[in-house]
Amino acid sequence: MRKIILATTFILTALGSYAQKSEIFAPGGKAIKGYDVVAFFKDAGPVAGADSLSYQYKDAQWLFANRANLDAFKANPDMYMPQYGGYCAYGTSQGHKAPTETDTWTIVNDKLYFNYNQKVKENWSKKRDELIRKADTEWPLIKDKQ
Repeated sequence: MRKIILATTFILTALGSYAQKSEIFAPGGKAIKGYDVVAFFKDAGPVAGADSLSYQYKDAQWLFANRANLDAFKANPDMYMPQYGGYCAYGTSQGHKAPTETDTWTIVNDKLYFNYNQKVKENWSKKRDELIRKADTEWPLIKDKQ
C-alpha cells in the first residue's frame, strides 16, 4: 500500500510540474480548452473543436471544427497559434502565466490574444499596445516556467 501511495504521489507531482511548465495553455492536454484556434480568424469567434479532428503540436492536442481548419493549422501553425501559448496577455505582461477564458479573445495585427476574464480584457484593452510590447519581452523569460 505504501508503495502505491508513493508511486501515485510521484506521478501527480510529475504531472503537476509538467503542467506548470507547459508552453501551451492546455487544460486536460487540450490547447485552448479544445477550441479551434483557426475559427477565431475564419469564423470570428470561439468554435469547439472535435476530438476526431486533432493534431499534436508543442506537447498539446489541438482540436478543430472541420478538416479545412485542421489542414490550415498544420500548414502554418505559427499563423494561428495564440500569443503567449494562449495564456493571459495581461498576466504575461506582468511576468507570469495565468489561465484564460475563450470569450476574451482579441485579434491584433493578425495575432490571437486571450485574457484571464472580461474585466482583465477590459483593462488590457486600455493599454493594449504597451502591454503587448511588455508581454513580448516577458514571454521568453517565463514560457518554460510556472
